Amino acid sequence: MDVQELIKEQVTNHSVVLYMKGSADFPQCGFSANVVQILKACDVPTLFTVDVLSDPEIRQGIKEYSDWPTIPQLYVNGKFIGGSDIVTEMYRNGELQKLLRS
Repeated sequence: MDVQELIKEQVTNHSVVLYMKGSADFPQCGFSANVVQILKACDVPTLFTVDVLSDPEIRQGIKEYSDWPTIPQLYVNGKFIGGSDIVTEMYRNGELQKLLRS
């Protein structure tokens, strides 16, 4: 399976997917840690995370898949939401909570 197919499968088979540096328990950058904290605050029941540091193909592939240059990247119900700044803004204005409940 090629990387783009793998990513598509991941984002469509899991309701909430976070491509990040490290894991939810041990984030390896502040931006990834920020998004994990926000998702925990939103009581996301099942968060599927992908550590881009452990797989260079995924790290590059996700940037091409979303046409977004940075990590972390959040997907909800197969749709690209954004990175740390966008997720933070959506959380502050209540948009993220509404999206996660849908």
